Amino acid sequence: MNIRKFIRLFSCTATLCMCALCLSAKTKKSVFIIIDGVPADQIERLHTPAIYDIASKGAYSRAYTGGEIGSYSQTPTISAIGYTNLLTSTWMNKHNVNGNDNLNPNYNYPTLFRIAKDQKRDVTTALYSSWTDNRTVLLGEGKEETNHLKIDYVKDGYDHDNAAFPKKGNDLHIFDIDERVSKDAAEGIRNDAPDLTWVYLWYTDDAGHIWGNGELFDRYVYKADEQVARIWEAVKYREANFDEEWMIVVTTDHGRTDSGHGHGQQSERERTTWISTNVPVNEHFASEKLAIVDIAPSISRFMGFEVPRDILWEQDGIPFVGKTDIHTLKAMPYDDKVELSWQSYANDAPIEIYAATDNKFNTGGTDEWIKVADVKPGSEKATIDLKKLPESKFYKFIVTTPSNHIGRWLNK
Repeated sequence: MNIRKFIRLFSCTATLCMCALCLSAKTKKSVFIIIDGVPADQIERLHTPAIYDIASKGAYSRAYTGGEIGSYSQTPTISAIGYTNLLTSTWMNKHNVNGNDNLNPNYNYPTLFRIAKDQKRDVTTALYSSWTDNRTVLLGEGKEETNHLKIDYVKDGYDHDNAAFPKKGNDLHIFDIDERVSKDAAEGIRNDAPDLTWVYLWYTDDAGHIWGNGELFDRYVYKADEQVARIWEAVKYREANFDEEWMIVVTTDHGRTDSGHGHGQQSERERTTWISTNVPVNEHFASEKLAIVDIAPSISRFMGFEVPRDILWEQDGIPFVGKTDIHTLKAMPYDDKVELSWQSYANDAPIEIYAATDNKFNTGGTDEWIKVADVKPGSEKATIDLKKLPESKFYKFIVTTPSNHIGRWLNK
């Protein structure tokens, strides 16, 4: 065989192999479940069966919410704030959700659902929720500011349906709604298999507020785990019967005070959350730096979503799937300089540093990012001369590698 025929044969064989790989690639889908207001120590003490069964396929870890204590990102440990932390991969200083009422989200920070809908390919979405504001306010469905976002499959509104769910003592009608929501979600996953699904379960937070730590709160955490089990069984059904690979993430939005009754402040138990997932994770997942804001970028990476740089650089989270290189950026000003320092997961990654001297993104504009340094692999600090940047009292810094980025604001 002459060399030209060999090259043609090799090329044809390689092409056929690539086609076979493409044809055999499983369709990726994801679902995340928020169980409201369950602290990590309670999940670990009860060893909730479904949550731990999911983790047996991947991993479980404690995480945190509440931003950085004492800094611009400090964020109350309150429910709607926690959901928005997850959805946007940002803290309250960006997304502007500051409570459970009179909400005014800054839609310039896109949710995971908007990112999904902005993909070049068609991505179907679903929401199964016991609180209608999750869709109408936090996601901003139909609003001009969210580019008229539309969720493909929706089961919510039960919190306004007093005929089907009349009020009960101890708010137990909310538990009834969660039962319906979990069944809706399991059925929707089995039959419709949306690409991106959010399930929200409410009653555990009410149980904590009403009873605090004790047998009754524990009972409804177990019941919430049974609701998760319905959804997990539906995911396993899809994987067993269809050419699909699913990522499931189960988490909570905040912890609780020591008594179990309250939340909202910055105590360790209020800030300590948890994440259970069925997929392989990286070393960031097992670190003390794992946070609720890491969930959305992890789902995006698993799903292969393309996220524009300007949006990506506003996200505060680090993916816990795939490779990551750096974490924990600090900024220390000194006269007309600032020393940036960070920590590394990998010492082989080239590092670039960018700065912006305004925050136009916050109001719908585009920031002007200036490259200020190239840093050799293995380095964990750099000194930036602010005199080489436009004069400002406010700076945004991004340290980026081929695998991830970290950001920091600085007010002088």
